[in-house]
Amino acid sequence: MTDLAWSFRGGEWLGVFGADTAVVLPPSEKSQAAVLWELVDGGAGYEQILDVLLSSGLRAVPDFVLVSRKGDVTRVLLRGSVSAHFATAEDVVHLDGSGDLTWVERTLTGVTRMRIDVAEDDAPGELAVATGLVRMSSAEQPPSTAGVVVPRPAAAEPEPEPDDATRIGELDPALLGAPPGLPGQPAAPPVISRPVARLVVSEGDVVDVDRVVLVGRAPEPRRADTAGVPHLVEVSSPHHEISSTHLEVRPGSGADHGSAVVTDLGSTNGTLLVQPGLPPEDLKAGVPVQLLPGAVLDLGDGVTIQVVNP
Repeated sequence: MTDLAWSFRGGEWLGVFGADTAVVLPPSEKSQAAVLWELVDGGAGYEQILDVLLSSGLRAVPDFVLVSRKGDVTRVLLRGSVSAHFATAEDVVHLDGSGDLTWVERTLTGVTRMRIDVAEDDAPGELAVATGLVRMSSAEQPPSTAGVVVPRPAAAEPEPEPDDATRIGELDPALLGAPPGLPGQPAAPPVISRPVARLVVSEGDVVDVDRVVLVGRAPEPRRADTAGVPHLVEVSSPHHEISSTHLEVRPGSGADHGSAVVTDLGSTNGTLLVQPGLPPEDLKAGVPVQLLPGAVLDLGDGVTIQVVNP
């Protein structure tokens, strides 16, 4: 299903179509659609697009549809008065976001066709697009002229209740869009025998900094680490204020040898650092900062990390 054209009918809604990701937004979200088009066209995946959609908080999120494919797995998330329909070799799945207070989220395997409906598709004729930003009311992939249209449920047919939301987290790290590292910054700090610091997470985790530590909603390694597997610390973020891979803490090198160093990995809402005897500091993405014992990192959503001696 990757890198296939879509057919669509004209309308007022805004469709952002990339090779592996599609986002559909209401007419009021023109500025948001322009931002998302830059990301989608650059290869951004599900998690990064979702971070942008939720950057202003859940209450500000408009109706939308987000579809992303990786290999044989299709991930879909929709909210509001929109619907999406998926055909697999064994079933046809209908999803409707209008009856849910937050959103409907599903992961499907082996999708052969899909259709997105956001408004009455009364526009005459169909157009096709491979990638781009279009005005639309419905869209289908592969184009409906190439085969049977995925049917929408009949009006009297009850919508099936979606399964429990499936957690999304296995995206290609190359699509996540955070800076892979800075010139002069070691690509893979070695695992050391003695930790340089200990991280006490407000949710209960305690982690020694004897190697790279990655913290976020669904942290994943951002680059090859041949010297050891990094610690992955997953924290909850009900309002999505914390990014999927939010920050990195690692043993320092050079002038920072013997201490821990933190780097914000381009998180959506940033990281606040409070160090003993120093004013609070908003970390700049990609810029490492040495941590002092007693420092506190505030990631948002009530999650803090205290730095103590090991």
